[in-house]
Amino acid sequence: MTEQMIWTPLQLGPVTVSNRIVFSAHLTNYAEGGLPTEQHAAYYAERAKGGAGLIITEEHSTHPTDWPYEKLIHGFNREVIPGYRRITEAVHRHRVPIFAQINHNGGQASSMYSRLPVWAPSAVADPLFREVPKAVNAAEIAEIVASYALVAGHCVEGGFDGVELQCSHSSIVRGFLSPATNLRTDDYGGSLANRARILIEIVAAVRAEIGPELALGVRLCGDELIEGGTRIDEAVLVAKMVEATGHVDYINTSIGVATASLFMIEASMHIPPGYAMFIPAAVRAAVDLPVVGVGRFKDPLQAERALSEGLCDLVGVVRGQIADPDFVRKAKAGFTDDTRLCLSCNQECVGRMGLNRWLGCIENPRTGRESLGVGMPQPVTVGRKVLVVGAGPAGMQAAIAAARNGHHVTVCEQESAAGGQVRLAASVPNRVEFGDLVRNQLHECGRLGVEFEYEVTVTAQEVARRGADTVVIATGARPSTPYWMPQDLAGGSGWIVDVRDVLSGKAQPTGKVLVIDEIGFHHATSVGELLADRGCEVEIMTPGMVVGQDLGITLDMENWWIRAGAKGILQTTNSGVMGIEGRTVQLQHHPTGTQLTREPDWLVLALPADPVDELYFELKAAGVDVYRAGDAVAPRRAHSAVIEGERVGAAITSADRVLAIR
Repeated sequence: MTEQMIWTPLQLGPVTVSNRIVFSAHLTNYAEGGLPTEQHAAYYAERAKGGAGLIITEEHSTHPTDWPYEKLIHGFNREVIPGYRRITEAVHRHRVPIFAQINHNGGQASSMYSRLPVWAPSAVADPLFREVPKAVNAAEIAEIVASYALVAGHCVEGGFDGVELQCSHSSIVRGFLSPATNLRTDDYGGSLANRARILIEIVAAVRAEIGPELALGVRLCGDELIEGGTRIDEAVLVAKMVEATGHVDYINTSIGVATASLFMIEASMHIPPGYAMFIPAAVRAAVDLPVVGVGRFKDPLQAERALSEGLCDLVGVVRGQIADPDFVRKAKAGFTDDTRLCLSCNQECVGRMGLNRWLGCIENPRTGRESLGVGMPQPVTVGRKVLVVGAGPAGMQAAIAAARNGHHVTVCEQESAAGGQVRLAASVPNRVEFGDLVRNQLHECGRLGVEFEYEVTVTAQEVARRGADTVVIATGARPSTPYWMPQDLAGGSGWIVDVRDVLSGKAQPTGKVLVIDEIGFHHATSVGELLADRGCEVEIMTPGMVVGQDLGITLDMENWWIRAGAKGILQTTNSGVMGIEGRTVQLQHHPTGTQLTREPDWLVLALPADPVDELYFELKAAGVDVYRAGDAVAPRRAHSAVIEGERVGAAITSADRVLAIR
């Protein structure tokens, strides 16, 4: 039997990697005061323990003019070195090499934190930050080159095994390489050789600083996906220039620009896995250096296929290892069913970064809190008999956490299948991967011996009959009745339905459909697409400034607009429902006060829900040891349900009091 390429060692200059899976560089927001933290060390060590072949840290800033976001590691400050050593020592305990990525973001930044002008090759404002940068002069270019060498020296002292130069999606070097942002007419502008000059100088300076003992890599953008930007043909030529220096040990790849086309860098589930592999394939065909490929790899089979087809030499798997730090170890041992597959939902990883919060994971409560020991089994004296009511994400996570700590757990679900609203959300074709959350939780419950009973309606009498020591209420939420709904239409009128009625098949809208979006996420847009695909004439209306406004946080907005346009979905903003008379929906355009009307065949509501909490309060009044989690506390999104379920389930002990949410 031919050995899988994914498990074969590879030499990157002086460094040997034991397998071809790379935990590539990505932001974490774990830094404090510009310095790496214990959380950094614990986070990377967890992935090293899980078997990653190589770890590349998030970027370390090379210069004081580069401070695009608050929690950036200031690699130019010597005070980072003790933190570097904590990280490298923690990773090396698991015999895994770790490289540091160093970078200057250039014009893709603002002066908000630095109070200094932003530096760039030319005075071209970034479309996201919108700040006109200072075009650097010759002396400042020399300072930039020297600053890369300075930080590389800090990396040597910090114990790293290699250095990667970030010259791809957010970098001053990418700015120099791109004809869209480099308008210079001196030796650093014009021809490709001139535009690449600063990169070649940085490569030489960094190699001189780190010597032959450390590996050196360069990450290049293969296609910026912007007007007049770098395309694959020029990227290949730059890769050949880099190889010709004789200083570089591997080339990493990327697609897109981190501001203008970020939605293609950290692609959500709407983009197919391996979508960017044309870039490493073209680079690999032109150079002899090992090449890293990236592009939403969810499982080791996808990675192995890319390797065996010769598209790349290593595969970057980031979100897959954020969701499951043991991604590599499980795959190598053949326990692929045990892998917690990434959903590519971008809610708690990319989404939290955009909100200036530390990186987490919608389905792994431990991610981002590794240094605190969150999610580790807690010994109990005697296992309790725990009854969980509701098999949605909160209930199943509570069951997982409680069973992990040695309790005997039974989950009762009113429906015929687990998953709650997640299962409904995943019923939409372009959201099907969201269902991996249900699959992952069910598998973990099965591994831990959690028992499930379906089509069971739990009452206070049923709880008493079962004699559980502790009850967790995770009964979710129900559709709410808006204030503008006439009394005679409340509770369902036939033509006015909730999005859940459409997804479950209970309602089958036809003709003209008006969808009201007061949630601002996938609820209205998913149903709108589903109905448009069925031939309905769909209009989505929202009181917000943008339909599905939170899709921007998860990088789903751009592709939603493309699909909505292709499907003829009308989007009406800044407008809300004021009342209904007969079949006429009365509306108001809020900025102007203009009165509007619509006469749809169907009205579909995506509105904030109401908690289903009656059983909780009944049991609490009866003195039952009862707790609640998820939407039964307050209707929110899946990540809140998972985190809360974990918190409640993990807090159940053999003591008389359980410190959890009541």
